[in-house]
Amino acid sequence: MNRTTLIFIIGFVLFFNSGFIGAEYGLPYSGPFTLLFWRYLVVTGVIFLYLAARNRLKWVGWKAATSNMLIGVLAHGVWLSCVLLALDYEVPAGIVALVVALQPLATGALSGLVTGEPTHFYQWVGLLLGFLGVALTVTFRIDFKSHTSVIGYLLPLGSVIGITTASLVQRRIEIRSNAKKLPVDLTLFYQSLATTLALVIPAVFIEKLSTRWEPKFIYIMVWLIFAVSLEAYGLMWKLIERMDATRVASLFYLGPPVTMFMAWVAFRDKVQVMDFVGLAVVFVGVIISQLKHQRAPKH
Repeated sequence: MNRTTLIFIIGFVLFFNSGFIGAEYGLPYSGPFTLLFWRYLVVTGVIFLYLAARNRLKWVGWKAATSNMLIGVLAHGVWLSCVLLALDYEVPAGIVALVVALQPLATGALSGLVTGEPTHFYQWVGLLLGFLGVALTVTFRIDFKSHTSVIGYLLPLGSVIGITTASLVQRRIEIRSNAKKLPVDLTLFYQSLATTLALVIPAVFIEKLSTRWEPKFIYIMVWLIFAVSLEAYGLMWKLIERMDATRVASLFYLGPPVTMFMAWVAFRDKVQVMDFVGLAVVFVGVIISQLKHQRAPKH
């Protein structure tokens, strides 16, 4: 691994996981849906101007547009809405990141049901261990006497469902030879546009677009838009060009410990013993899920 690739990896992990911290900083100034609506409205506008300036903005047809917009709503709208709602329910950012880290395991194990590709036994074992690790951590933190606590800790599972479904839909599109694949920038435009349109409903009718436009909130939004939504996404695609997609996906497993450390620095969130136990069990599940590569039959 050369130095440039290492810098890209460090940058991606830090930028991407800082999104959990930035979101928690921003929630006192607006509701979860409103914060995401402003964020994706600007992201869509920035990409629109970029595509227009490069003469790349075009209508790709209903089939390609609707599939990419569906993926966008699931991978951005549902995923981030559940994350921010959990944070709004005062679930620690590190725990939210731990639950969300189940997504690559779930995608790997369920891909065979959707795409027809073989799913190895070790992937299912890894997924079950991953859920066990998350269950251990959440069970020792959740207050079962409080319905808000129960709801808050279950919400990140909605993120896992949303982004896993989006990943499986995306994978199905990729393996279909007649599917129209869009360039990365155009894909992100349609995904962001769909996310903005989906968020406007709860942002307006539930939260009335209530926002405290203070300098701190504006700084946070600038970071979430340019560092997290655009820079982290761009670094991910640069890494995919240099590494295989499976190795890039494995970087998401660095999210929980990195986010826990960031949350400790930013908010002094306490890390409990069972958090480390849960992390350890999840990582064992990750390792086991990768055994299929080592034991695959040789041809």
